[in-house]
Formats: sequence, structure tokens, C-alpha cells
Amino acid sequence: MTEKKPDAGESARDRLLNAARVLFYNDGIAGTGIDAVVKRAGVAKKSLYNNFASKAELVETYLHLRHDEWLSLYQRRLEAANSPLEGVLAVFLAYEDHAEYAYERGFRGCGLLNAAAELPADAPGRQAVRRHKEQVESILATHLIELTRGDEKRATLLAKHLAFLLEGAMSRAGLEGNGDCVRQARSMAITLMEAL
Repeated sequence: MTEKKPDAGESARDRLLNAARVLFYNDGIAGTGIDAVVKRAGVAKKSLYNNFASKAELVETYLHLRHDEWLSLYQRRLEAANSPLEGVLAVFLAYEDHAEYAYERGFRGCGLLNAAAELPADAPGRQAVRRHKEQVESILATHLIELTRGDEKRATLLAKHLAFLLEGAMSRAGLEGNGDCVRQARSMAITLMEAL
């Protein structure tokens, strides 16, 4: 997850996506016009439409990138995990990394949920965000199945509980502008899992 200024060596598509990532997070999707994205990217408006059929397609691509960025944070944390408990904690640590990232205008919560809140109920982008959140819950369940020695029903219920805890912590962290709430949620998760 890197916010950077346009690089002349990057393709127009990458420059547009980097500009959209920063602006959509800073100002919201509705608050960011195509002209602002083009200006920040340092490309001609025609470049935008040569790479994306519409703003909606740019938004959908942005959402997929945010998902991939989170998966990358999680994978880095998972590499250091040596147990199912540490696998669960890798999810929380990836969210902490997200909350502590040096965003241009500070941390303001989960970029995917922020975007989903702006989109119509039936928008494809909202479905992409839902799939991301379901995948996070599934990742938690996978680790918890090991931790509960194969008790899939218990693991699934606890995964939902932890996912809700995590989402609440991220919402509060976005309001507070740092990862303290996510760290507190991680401590709560450890307490819950120690009881298994």
C-alpha cells in the first residue's frame, strides 16, 4: 500500500489507478471527479477512457486493488505465524498495519467499507466489498478450525464473532485516526481464543 506521486516511467493506467487510490480514499468516490484523477495522474483525459470504460470501472478496479493490498499485508504477517492462533492474529495485525499506514490525510477507516457506503445497494462494487469481508471471515475460520481441533461449527461461529469485533474496531479506528482500537480488539481476540 504505497501512496506515491506520478512517475513518468509508469503506464498511464498505473498512474490513473494510483491517483484514484489516493483521491478515493481521501475525498470519497462521489467527491472525486474524473478531472481530479486525471490531473493528479498527470495524463490526458483521453488516457482515462483508453484504460477504463467509465468511472464505475475505475472504481471497481480500485476496490479490487484495495482487496489485493490487504491480502498482501495479511500474507506478510502470515509468513511469521507458527500456529493457528498466530494465523488468526495475522489477520488482526494486517488490519493494524492498514490503520497505521501513513496516508496522505491520515487514516479514516477501511477504504473498502468507506467506498461501499457511497455506492448504491445493488452496485457491483458493494458486492466486491462483501466478497472481501467474507474472505476475511473465511480466513479466520480456516485458522480457527485448526485451533478448535476440527470443530467446524464452533470455528465458523467464532470467525463471525471475530470478524464483527474486527470491523467494529476498524470503524472506531477510522474515527480516531490510528490503530489503537484494532490493537485492543486483537487483545480481546486472544482472550476469546485462550478460552478454547
